[in-house]
Amino acid sequence: MQFDIKDTESSALYKLLTGTVIPRPIGWISTIDTNGINNLAPFSFFNVVSEDPPHVMFSTVRTGNKNKDTLNNILENKQFVVNLVTEEVVEQMNTTSQSVASDVDEFELAGVTPIDAIYIKPKRVKESLVHFECEMVHHYFIEKHQNGGACIIIGRIITMHIDDSILMDNHRINLETYKPVARLAGSNYSKLGEIFAIKRQ
Repeated sequence: MQFDIKDTESSALYKLLTGTVIPRPIGWISTIDTNGINNLAPFSFFNVVSEDPPHVMFSTVRTGNKNKDTLNNILENKQFVVNLVTEEVVEQMNTTSQSVASDVDEFELAGVTPIDAIYIKPKRVKESLVHFECEMVHHYFIEKHQNGGACIIIGRIITMHIDDSILMDNHRINLETYKPVARLAGSNYSKLGEIFAIKRQ
């Protein structure tokens, strides 16, 4: 079946996109506002976009033409931390997906521990096994939207924190101890299933 974008409702487009582009890694983004209040929220429109030098991107929707606290904070101070999600913190991550007032500290709401970053002000999630300290280098508001669209944030990774428990020789990651979680459609998530290798030709 073919779906022309101009003839398809936005709710249907969302279901089709999030149901086919899977699995998606989750960027658990922590920021801080001008009053020093921590913010923490998950984004599955997220990925690495470069390793030379390392950059990541994520997109935040603007439903009703309103910015999320994450976006407002990054536009204000250009800093954020990407905390990656594992099986052990998936429930806490889900808690931070709810919409709450901007003066609510989601670290406290989810019961996770804020620890200092090295080079930037936003806190890291202690319980996460991987943190990327980032500075925003570019943002772009999606145009010709109907209900607010989205804003894409690209950040340069300044430093990476990788827990020793998932590191192996030659900078490889031990997936058995890492146990990452990915986003599917609706309320569904996935763990790593069967892994297979194909050598490049």
